[in-house]
Amino acid sequence: MKKRLSNYVALLLIALLAMSMLAGCSQKPAETAPATDQPAETETPAEPEKPAKQVFVNIGTGGTAGTYFPLGGAFAEVWNKDIPGVNATATSTGASVANINLLKEGNVEAVIIQNDIASYSETGTIMFDGAAFPEIRGLCTLYSEPLQLVTTDDDIRTVADLKGKRVAVGAIGSGVEANARQIIAAAGLDFENDINPKFLSFSEASTGLKDKQLDAAFLVAGVPTAAIVDLSTQNDVYVVPIDGDTAKNLMETYPFYTEFIIPAETYKGQETDAKTLSVKSMLAVSSELDEELAYNMVKAIYENGDRITAAHKVGKDITLESALDGMGITLHPGAQKYFDENNIK
Repeated sequence: MKKRLSNYVALLLIALLAMSMLAGCSQKPAETAPATDQPAETETPAEPEKPAKQVFVNIGTGGTAGTYFPLGGAFAEVWNKDIPGVNATATSTGASVANINLLKEGNVEAVIIQNDIASYSETGTIMFDGAAFPEIRGLCTLYSEPLQLVTTDDDIRTVADLKGKRVAVGAIGSGVEANARQIIAAAGLDFENDINPKFLSFSEASTGLKDKQLDAAFLVAGVPTAAIVDLSTQNDVYVVPIDGDTAKNLMETYPFYTEFIIPAETYKGQETDAKTLSVKSMLAVSSELDEELAYNMVKAIYENGDRITAAHKVGKDITLESALDGMGITLHPGAQKYFDENNIK
């Protein structure tokens, strides 16, 4: 009996061992990563893009009723939209001479001024005698501001005919006075002795012509000029040409002058085209302005002509082809780079 029990136990152990071996064969071996000398790669999250550094650009313009102020507002709009980080605003000022002083003192970053005033500033002449600002730089010229010599006397047909006449020549120290002195001299007349100069503002000159207290008046403004249109409602207005040798002498001496034609019938009584000269409005900055910023400011202007024209009709005259006409001061290198890329000389 004991022998049979022993045999039974032995058989049971053999069976259990066999079952254990079968269970082990049925399991899949654990998968292991292939051996490698490189550490496992981990994905690095991308750093968020940093916002552009904010740059403030304050634009000195002119009175709120003039052209410079809305034009400056249009420039501010396109710069804010097209140049990352720029915060531009247009500020009403006393126009060209005041703007030069604001730029010189670092109170504004850009100014709209007449190109002749800019030239006087760079060279320290006329109203800036002894106070040169050689760091002034040009970005571009904008639109024409023609020299208008007007009269209600049909005997005055040339600049030389002003001899012995009462002539409004602008306020003392104004750009108009400087222009009048240059024109009188180029025509071979003596300012102090050959004419009777009246240092009057534009509105005072218009009143003087109406009241026959003046024979002629110089002014610098876009055409048609509202005050002259008003004058012509009661009087025939004659626009005296500034041409021939007078114009030639002026352009040879002062590179900021350009030729201009005031079309016939601009004013009542003006029967023919009148040849004259023009200064240009322009954008100026300091030599300290960043070169890339200057480049982008110029670029944005010429790529957004429709938006600038929507702000003021003179925008249609601001063209890339005429951007350097009458540029009488040193060009900023950022602007130079843009014009070189576009073959503008």
